[in-house]
Amino acid sequence: MRAELEQLLILQDRQQKIRQIENEIKTLPLQRKHLESQLAESAASLEVIKQKARQVEIDRKKLELDVGIRNESINRLKTQQYQTRKNDEFQAMGHEIKRYEDEVQKLEDQELELMEQGDKLKVEVAAEEKKAGATKDSITRQMSDLGEKSKTLESRLQELTKERTELAEKIDEDLLDQFERLFASKGDSAIVAIEHGVCTGCHMKLTIATVKAAESGKEIVSCEQCGRILYIPA
Repeated sequence: MRAELEQLLILQDRQQKIRQIENEIKTLPLQRKHLESQLAESAASLEVIKQKARQVEIDRKKLELDVGIRNESINRLKTQQYQTRKNDEFQAMGHEIKRYEDEVQKLEDQELELMEQGDKLKVEVAAEEKKAGATKDSITRQMSDLGEKSKTLESRLQELTKERTELAEKIDEDLLDQFERLFASKGDSAIVAIEHGVCTGCHMKLTIATVKAAESGKEIVSCEQCGRILYIPA
Protein backbone atom coordinates (compact mmCIF):
# COMPACT_ATOMS: atom_id res chain seq x y z
CA MET A 1 0.00 0.00 0.00
CA ARG A 2 2.90 2.38 0.58
CA ALA A 3 3.74 2.22 -3.12
CA GLU A 4 0.13 3.05 -4.03
CA LEU A 5 0.12 5.96 -1.59
CA GLU A 6 3.28 7.29 -3.19
CA GLN A 7 1.64 7.01 -6.60
CA LEU A 8 -1.43 8.82 -5.29
CA LEU A 9 0.73 11.62 -3.91
CA ILE A 10 2.47 12.03 -7.26
CA LEU A 11 -0.91 11.91 -9.04
CA GLN A 12 -2.31 14.51 -6.68
CA ASP A 13 0.68 16.77 -7.28
CA ARG A 14 0.14 16.56 -11.05
CA GLN A 15 -3.59 17.18 -10.78
CA GLN A 16 -3.02 20.16 -8.49
CA LYS A 17 -0.60 21.61 -11.02
CA ILE A 18 -3.04 20.91 -13.86
CA ARG A 19 -5.83 22.73 -12.02
CA GLN A 20 -3.52 25.63 -11.21
CA ILE A 21 -2.48 25.99 -14.87
CA GLU A 22 -6.09 25.69 -16.06
CA ASN A 23 -7.04 28.51 -13.68
CA GLU A 24 -4.15 30.62 -14.97
CA ILE A 25 -5.23 30.02 -18.56
CA LYS A 26 -8.77 31.13 -17.67
CA THR A 27 -7.45 34.47 -16.41
CA LEU A 28 -5.57 35.28 -19.64
CA PRO A 29 -8.61 36.60 -21.57
CA LEU A 30 -9.47 38.85 -18.63
CA GLN A 31 -5.92 40.16 -18.55
CA ARG A 32 -6.05 40.85 -22.29
CA LYS A 33 -9.39 42.60 -21.91
CA HIS A 34 -7.98 44.74 -19.10
CA LEU A 35 -5.01 45.74 -21.26
CA GLU A 36 -7.29 46.51 -24.20
CA SER A 37 -9.42 48.65 -21.89
CA GLN A 38 -6.33 50.57 -20.74
CA LEU A 39 -5.31 51.14 -24.35
CA ALA A 40 -8.81 52.36 -25.26
CA GLU A 41 -8.89 54.72 -22.27
CA SER A 42 -5.50 56.15 -23.23
CA ALA A 43 -6.63 56.70 -26.83
CA ALA A 44 -9.89 58.26 -25.63
CA SER A 45 -8.07 60.67 -23.32
CA LEU A 46 -5.82 61.75 -26.19
CA GLU A 47 -8.80 62.21 -28.50
CA VAL A 48 -10.63 64.35 -25.92
CA ILE A 49 -7.77 66.82 -25.62
CA LYS A 50 -7.20 66.81 -29.41
CA GLN A 51 -10.88 67.56 -29.96
CA LYS A 52 -10.66 70.41 -27.47
CA ALA A 53 -7.66 71.81 -29.33
CA ARG A 54 -9.50 71.47 -32.66
CA GLN A 55 -12.55 73.26 -31.28
CA VAL A 56 -10.43 76.13 -29.96
CA GLU A 57 -8.86 76.49 -33.41
CA ILE A 58 -12.30 76.42 -35.08
CA ASP A 59 -13.56 79.10 -32.69
CA ARG A 60 -10.45 81.22 -33.30
CA LYS A 61 -10.83 81.03 -37.07
CA LYS A 62 -14.49 82.00 -36.73
CA LEU A 63 -13.47 85.05 -34.72
CA GLU A 64 -10.82 85.81 -37.31
CA LEU A 65 -13.49 85.67 -40.01
CA ASP A 66 -15.82 87.90 -37.99
CA VAL A 67 -13.01 90.43 -37.55
CA GLY A 68 -12.36 90.36 -41.30
CA ILE A 69 -16.04 90.98 -42.08
CA ARG A 70 -16.20 93.93 -39.71
CA ASN A 71 -12.96 95.41 -41.06
CA GLU A 72 -14.44 95.22 -44.54
CA SER A 73 -17.50 97.04 -43.26
CA ILE A 74 -15.27 99.69 -41.64
CA ASN A 75 -13.33 100.21 -44.88
CA ARG A 76 -16.57 100.43 -46.86
CA LEU A 77 -18.08 102.95 -44.44
CA LYS A 78 -14.91 105.06 -44.44
CA THR A 79 -14.99 105.19 -48.23
CA GLN A 80 -18.68 106.21 -48.14
CA GLN A 81 -17.94 108.72 -45.40
CA TYR A 82 -15.39 110.55 -47.52
CA GLN A 83 -17.80 110.57 -50.44
CA THR A 84 -20.78 112.07 -48.61
CA ARG A 85 -21.27 115.83 -48.26
CA LYS A 86 -23.98 115.63 -45.64
CA ASN A 87 -22.80 116.20 -42.10
CA ASP A 88 -25.50 114.03 -40.49
CA GLU A 89 -24.64 111.10 -42.78
CA PHE A 90 -20.92 111.62 -42.05
CA GLN A 91 -21.57 111.51 -38.30
CA ALA A 92 -23.90 108.47 -38.59
CA MET A 93 -21.26 106.60 -40.53
CA GLY A 94 -18.69 107.64 -37.92
CA HIS A 95 -20.86 106.09 -35.19
CA GLU A 96 -21.17 102.88 -37.23
CA ILE A 97 -17.42 102.80 -37.76
CA LYS A 98 -16.85 103.29 -34.02
CA ARG A 99 -19.31 100.48 -33.21
CA TYR A 100 -17.57 98.13 -35.62
CA GLU A 101 -14.15 99.10 -34.27
CA ASP A 102 -15.31 98.35 -30.71
CA GLU A 103 -16.62 94.99 -31.86
CA VAL A 104 -13.34 94.28 -33.63
CA GLN A 105 -11.43 95.10 -30.45
CA LYS A 106 -13.57 92.68 -28.40
CA LEU A 107 -13.28 89.98 -31.03
CA GLU A 108 -9.52 90.39 -31.25
CA ASP A 109 -9.27 90.15 -27.44
CA GLN A 110 -11.28 86.92 -27.57
CA GLU A 111 -9.11 85.70 -30.43
CA LEU A 112 -5.98 86.42 -28.41
CA GLU A 113 -7.37 84.42 -25.47
CA LEU A 114 -8.12 81.51 -27.77
CA MET A 115 -4.63 81.69 -29.25
CA GLU A 116 -3.19 81.45 -25.74
CA GLN A 117 -5.49 78.51 -25.00
CA GLY A 118 -4.43 76.92 -28.26
CA ASP A 119 -0.75 77.25 -27.39
CA LYS A 120 -1.34 75.62 -24.00
CA LEU A 121 -3.38 72.86 -25.58
CA LYS A 122 -0.62 72.15 -28.10
CA VAL A 123 1.73 71.49 -25.19
CA GLU A 124 -0.90 69.30 -23.48
CA VAL A 125 -1.57 67.39 -26.70
CA ALA A 126 2.16 66.73 -27.18
CA ALA A 127 2.46 65.50 -23.59
CA GLU A 128 -0.64 63.31 -23.93
CA GLU A 129 0.64 61.88 -27.23
CA LYS A 130 3.93 60.98 -25.55
CA LYS A 131 2.06 59.39 -22.66
CA ALA A 132 -0.27 57.50 -25.03
CA GLY A 133 2.73 56.27 -27.03
CA ALA A 134 4.42 54.96 -23.91
CA THR A 135 1.19 53.29 -22.81
CA LYS A 136 0.76 51.65 -26.21
CA ASP A 137 4.36 50.36 -26.19
CA SER A 138 3.93 48.98 -22.68
CA ILE A 139 0.64 47.29 -23.49
CA THR A 140 2.04 45.85 -26.73
CA ARG A 141 4.87 44.28 -24.73
CA GLN A 142 2.45 42.95 -22.12
CA MET A 143 0.20 41.51 -24.82
CA SER A 144 3.21 39.78 -26.35
CA ASP A 145 4.18 38.43 -22.92
CA LEU A 146 0.66 37.10 -22.44
CA GLY A 147 0.88 35.36 -25.79
CA GLU A 148 4.13 33.67 -24.81
CA LYS A 149 2.73 32.81 -21.39
CA SER A 150 -0.33 31.24 -23.01
CA LYS A 151 1.87 29.04 -25.24
CA THR A 152 4.03 28.01 -22.27
CA LEU A 153 1.01 27.17 -20.10
CA GLU A 154 -0.70 25.18 -22.87
CA SER A 155 2.50 23.23 -23.50
CA ARG A 156 2.97 22.52 -19.79
CA LEU A 157 -0.69 21.53 -19.46
CA GLN A 158 -0.31 18.97 -22.24
CA GLU A 159 2.79 17.51 -20.57
CA LEU A 160 1.11 17.25 -17.17
CA THR A 161 -2.10 15.81 -18.63
CA LYS A 162 -0.11 13.11 -20.41
CA GLU A 163 1.89 12.38 -17.25
CA ARG A 164 -1.30 12.29 -15.17
CA THR A 165 -2.91 9.81 -17.59
CA GLU A 166 0.12 7.52 -17.43
CA LEU A 167 0.14 7.63 -13.62
CA ALA A 168 -3.61 6.94 -13.37
CA GLU A 169 -3.27 3.82 -15.52
CA LYS A 170 -0.99 2.27 -12.88
CA ILE A 171 -3.44 2.78 -9.98
CA ASP A 172 -6.23 0.39 -8.96
CA GLU A 173 -9.53 1.52 -10.51
CA ASP A 174 -11.50 1.56 -7.23
CA LEU A 175 -8.75 3.46 -5.44
CA LEU A 176 -8.46 5.88 -8.35
CA ASP A 177 -12.22 6.45 -8.30
CA GLN A 178 -12.10 7.15 -4.56
CA PHE A 179 -9.22 9.54 -5.07
CA GLU A 180 -10.95 11.38 -7.94
CA ARG A 181 -14.16 11.87 -5.94
CA LEU A 182 -12.21 13.22 -2.97
CA PHE A 183 -10.06 15.45 -5.15
CA ALA A 184 -13.18 16.98 -6.71
CA SER A 185 -14.99 17.52 -3.42
CA LYS A 186 -12.17 18.43 -1.02
CA GLY A 187 -10.45 21.28 -2.83
CA ASP A 188 -7.41 19.56 -4.35
CA SER A 189 -6.50 17.60 -1.20
CA ALA A 190 -7.64 14.01 -1.54
CA ILE A 191 -4.66 12.49 0.25
CA VAL A 192 -3.19 14.27 3.28
CA ALA A 193 -0.54 13.70 5.92
CA ILE A 194 -1.03 12.80 9.54
CA GLU A 195 0.85 15.14 11.86
CA HIS A 196 0.85 14.67 15.64
CA GLY A 197 -2.18 12.41 15.37
CA VAL A 198 -4.16 15.04 13.45
CA CYS A 199 -5.56 14.94 9.92
CA THR A 200 -3.99 17.89 8.09
CA GLY A 201 -7.00 18.05 5.78
CA CYS A 202 -9.74 18.80 8.33
CA HIS A 203 -7.42 19.36 11.34
CA MET A 204 -9.37 16.94 13.49
CA LYS A 205 -7.81 14.53 16.01
CA LEU A 206 -7.61 10.95 14.73
CA THR A 207 -8.20 7.82 16.73
CA ILE A 208 -5.18 5.83 17.84
CA ALA A 209 -6.41 2.90 15.75
CA THR A 210 -6.53 5.03 12.59
CA VAL A 211 -3.03 6.35 13.17
CA LYS A 212 -1.70 2.85 13.83
CA ALA A 213 -3.37 1.51 10.69
CA ALA A 214 -1.79 4.30 8.64
CA GLU A 215 1.60 3.60 10.20
CA SER A 216 1.41 -0.09 9.29
CA GLY A 217 0.99 0.76 5.62
CA LYS A 218 -0.97 -2.41 4.99
CA GLU A 219 -4.21 -0.77 3.89
CA ILE A 220 -5.67 2.48 2.62
CA VAL A 221 -6.78 4.48 5.64
CA SER A 222 -9.25 7.35 5.58
CA CYS A 223 -9.99 10.12 8.07
CA GLU A 224 -13.13 9.36 10.11
CA GLN A 225 -14.19 13.00 9.90
CA CYS A 226 -13.51 14.19 6.33
CA GLY A 227 -12.93 10.94 4.45
CA ARG A 228 -9.57 11.99 3.00
CA ILE A 229 -6.96 9.30 2.40
CA LEU A 230 -4.23 9.46 5.05
CA TYR A 231 -0.50 8.80 4.98
CA ILE A 232 2.44 9.08 7.34
CA PRO A 233 5.15 11.46 6.06
CA ALA A 234 8.55 9.90 5.61
